[in-house]
Amino acid sequence: MYRTCMFCKKPLGSNEVVETFPVGRRLAFDAAKGRLWVVCRKCLRWNLTPLEERWEAVETCERLFRATPLRASTDNIGLARHREGLELVRIGKPPRGEFAAWRYGDQFRRRVRNLGFALAGGVAANFVFASVPGALFTGGVCVLLLWSTTRTVAKVRVDGESATGQEPVEQGTVVKFKHTNIRSIRMLPAEHEPGFTVDIHQGIEGIQRIRTASFAGQDAHRVAAAVLPILNANGGMRRTVQAAVAEIEAQGHPSRYVARAVRGNPDVDRESPPGFVTNMRKPTRLALEMALHEEQERRALEGELWVLEQAWREAEEIAAIADKLLLPAGTDDFFEKYGATPESGRR
Repeated sequence: MYRTCMFCKKPLGSNEVVETFPVGRRLAFDAAKGRLWVVCRKCLRWNLTPLEERWEAVETCERLFRATPLRASTDNIGLARHREGLELVRIGKPPRGEFAAWRYGDQFRRRVRNLGFALAGGVAANFVFASVPGALFTGGVCVLLLWSTTRTVAKVRVDGESATGQEPVEQGTVVKFKHTNIRSIRMLPAEHEPGFTVDIHQGIEGIQRIRTASFAGQDAHRVAAAVLPILNANGGMRRTVQAAVAEIEAQGHPSRYVARAVRGNPDVDRESPPGFVTNMRKPTRLALEMALHEEQERRALEGELWVLEQAWREAEEIAAIADKLLLPAGTDDFFEKYGATPESGRR
């Protein structure tokens, strides 16, 4: 088992995830052809592993890839990042997408604990300030409330081309949102394209809300992804998180869930205008945050897939020649008839 790159002679690194092959931080594998590469993180070249070291490692990589929710795939190649840091490049038809709750459950439960600590601190502060004169105490409370509602709680850099409102927004502008803004966020279906729009309102005049800005396209995704964690600052317990995950899984994909959620529920929205996030059920708000975060990470992974596919095609040509030199005639026909399939895992 080699630990340095065959091309640049740099260390390939190690992993603690694949016990039978603890070499490399990025492993590429083809379960159907029984091939395993270690991708060098320095020169990005693919190092083909010896035949006798592949089989158990390939099976483990396939199992890990299917169990990893953070992944993106094309028709020929997929990329997944394991939570322990190992990156897996899978060659072949992509498996069915899945959504796992473990990536978000701890985060939301931590917010609940933080809220409990904050409430306990507030109770302690009441005892401390009990002896403060009433007028001074009231004034301090008013100042604190004013600061909490007018301070900037989120900043988003927008393209500007899809943002409209009372004030024009130039490309690259950093838009700042106060607490009063995000409480009025509204997510609505896009009129002429897939996706959604985000309307941000500020203040109330009479009974009509004043619209200050509307975002679409990638700007809408950026704004919603920045604002939703603030609206979900209280987090959620295990049952609420499970309900949120169930909503996403019912639609089969995070992007489809977002499209469904922003259309609203006519039975629930009859007495209030649709789209206001603060009027949504708590599991729905948590599910929207999860789905948007998932889509952001998937797009980041998809940016690497084209480069990986080109590298794989070159490495596959070399691997096909190398493997044939070590195998007797007729081996390819044997693998085509009895080899593994991604669905069955049979060898």
